[in-house]
Amino acid sequence: MPAPMPTYLPWLMTAGFGWMYYRRLRRHFGWQPWQPRRTLARIVILALVAAMLGLAAAFVPHVAAGMAVGALAGIALGWFGLKHTRFDAREGRRGYTPNPWIGGALSLLLVARLAWRWQDGAFSQGMAPGAANASPLTLGLAAALVCYGLTQAIGLHLSLRLRYKP
Repeated sequence: MPAPMPTYLPWLMTAGFGWMYYRRLRRHFGWQPWQPRRTLARIVILALVAAMLGLAAAFVPHVAAGMAVGALAGIALGWFGLKHTRFDAREGRRGYTPNPWIGGALSLLLVARLAWRWQDGAFSQGMAPGAANASPLTLGLAAALVCYGLTQAIGLHLSLRLRYKP
């Protein structure tokens, strides 16, 4: 018999996810210094997550269409966001000012969807785990967010590397 989950664990997980999302949303506002290593790490991590989402779509066919639409929307929004990003150098540091509305709206939309699913009991212990509970909308939003971030990171890296050569 598995050990029971401590009663405070959901609160800790919620606080941890809240902190992560606060940090993520904060990166969508104001001038951001470019950090090449962090951008490359983000590209690698998001590419791996995108590959895992693609693998999940292959093994859970009822979510594949939602994930494909989400991925295409994320790529389109990432490209649109790059067109509305300002690149400049301040005090000798390369940086950018992102469009706050696109990334912020996608992040809040995913949080709202996860909260909706949580309220419906999708993450409770009473429901059977696995692919049967996978929601095409939730995974489509996740794919949109991952592909948006990947498109943004690749575009930032290419734009800032080419515009401001040392």
